[in-house]
Amino acid sequence: MNNKRLCGGMLLLLTAAIWGFAIVAQRVGSQHVGAFTFNGIRFALGSVSLTPLILYYYKIEKNGTCNANDMELSTKKTILPGILVGIVLYIAATLQQIGLAYTTAGKASFITGLYMIFVPIIGVFLKHKIERNSWIGIGVAVVGLYLLSVNKNFSISYGDLLEVIGSIFWAVHILTIDYFSTKDYFSTKIEILKLSCIQFATCSILSLITALIFEQITMSGIFNALIPILYGGLLSVGVAYTLQVAAQKNVKPSHAAIILSMESVFGAIGGALLLGESMSTRGYIGCILILEGILLSQIKISSRVRL
Repeated sequence: MNNKRLCGGMLLLLTAAIWGFAIVAQRVGSQHVGAFTFNGIRFALGSVSLTPLILYYYKIEKNGTCNANDMELSTKKTILPGILVGIVLYIAATLQQIGLAYTTAGKASFITGLYMIFVPIIGVFLKHKIERNSWIGIGVAVVGLYLLSVNKNFSISYGDLLEVIGSIFWAVHILTIDYFSTKDYFSTKIEILKLSCIQFATCSILSLITALIFEQITMSGIFNALIPILYGGLLSVGVAYTLQVAAQKNVKPSHAAIILSMESVFGAIGGALLLGESMSTRGYIGCILILEGILLSQIKISSRVRL
């Protein structure tokens, strides 16, 4: 495992932690404002939070070897990818937030984690090579997620169905980020930040337009959901999604999916610390299996056995 891959894995693990605690914030926020209002404001905050960094790196590159024409071209070539990724993000985030109003955080966490299955499945159609250890790791992690988040009387409700559909779009989002990060779009840090800013802004605009049409926006509701919105906007969006974009340059999509599945573990920890939820022995076993799945995904299994 090289240093870049290890660093990428650690950044994705930090991303999973932020997103895990964000599940708690989103659950609380759904009790006060509509899904589109919540996402519209938090993604707007996420987009704005990147502006100081963009200006900082712009100043550095302006004083460096890049000229104004190169920087203008850099901005233009991130617009279309940013909009495309933002549309996928809008669909995935909408389905997740609406689903949270109709299902429990634990079940939503598990079902959302199914995107790690859809990533390699969709990747096969895109001619991505999936190693055997990734499949084994996925299988072990799925069992762990099931033990952690799903009750014995598991059934598909309206909210669960929305989360299942959303998990497919989260997989598409991961693969879309991977596609653009393997091209020349992300050759500099400022390009990563620009694309992140554009995708957040796209998701925010689409969410707010939808909120104005279908939801009743009140200042009292926004005020009551202010802390979850701030967390969701500044950390879950502004920090975590940018870490995901940067980290996936050095981590395979299937590996990234398994590491990000740790979001369920951190979600359970956040529920215990902030909402007073408890975890059963079955849940702890699930956590262990998820960790084993992550390790298996990083260990290459030889196809030849020497006798």
